[in-house]
Amino acid sequence: SSALIVLFALELLKSILSKRLSKQADGGLSRDLLKATKFLFIVFFSFYAGSSFLNIAPNYSVVLEKTAVLILLFQSALWGSHAVAFWTGREKEKRINQQETSEATTIAALGMTAKLALWSVIVLLALENLGIDITALIAGLGIGGIAVALALQNVLGDLFASLSIALDKPFVIGDFIIIGDYKGTVEHIGLKSTRIKSLSGEQIIFSNNDLLGSRIRNYKKMSDRRIVFSLQLTCDTGVENLKKAPLILKEIIESQNGIRFDRAHFRKYGEWSLDFEIVYTVTNPDFNFYMDIQQAINLAIYERFATEGISFAYPTKTILMEKEKD
Repeated sequence: SSALIVLFALELLKSILSKRLSKQADGGLSRDLLKATKFLFIVFFSFYAGSSFLNIAPNYSVVLEKTAVLILLFQSALWGSHAVAFWTGREKEKRINQQETSEATTIAALGMTAKLALWSVIVLLALENLGIDITALIAGLGIGGIAVALALQNVLGDLFASLSIALDKPFVIGDFIIIGDYKGTVEHIGLKSTRIKSLSGEQIIFSNNDLLGSRIRNYKKMSDRRIVFSLQLTCDTGVENLKKAPLILKEIIESQNGIRFDRAHFRKYGEWSLDFEIVYTVTNPDFNFYMDIQQAINLAIYERFATEGISFAYPTKTILMEKEKD
């Protein structure tokens, strides 16, 4: 009966606290810790509290105490994990809002390391509570760890790769990267894998170890964009227009804002055209800005060349037929 009274009181207290905390804007951590409190923990705590009023045999009392410690350790680990998750989530969101994505990645890695350390300590304490000599166990792990490392080398490789990503920061959450034929924005960097949202909307998952072994192009680090494009003019274009074309291209490009003209040259004789190469630099790394500029340049070139009577080439072949003599 004592255990039932304690159980009823604890459940009532939990319900009252849940209702009050749900109305508070700043009760996030308390709400998380309350949700992490398992019903099994409350039941056993109630039973353990009620048993203190009873005369229990010493053997059963020892088992009860050891079980109580194990459940308390497990519940403490859950509370600690939720506290770490709450802190890392809040700090990551704060850093992302401040556009400090590299800091957000480091905080995520610290959170994962803290959880791993917490559960390691809890497991060791639980084993010690069961009467296992953890000193000898830790010494034995030195030899057994080699075998485990060989068996789990892929998992450990991904783990160390995630730490390398967090410390070296080749990319961070929010960066737009290209790996081979895949491209997208980094959404999450975990212990085992990194998740990227592609331009078409689906999520692409990479193993951290494979990811660091690939060639990664990080467009978030781009400060400007160098553009190279070509034009093909017809083979019958006059010499004057060939000389005039680079000057026209330079004039058009220099009239645009936010770019630097580099060069425009009659580059080579193609199979069916006279090829020009144009190079300029966009000082804004935004892709949409670049496309707006390129569109404006293309329209201006089309209009100006039409006015000057300069024709664009397209694949053609000229066949010369010789008339047979009688």
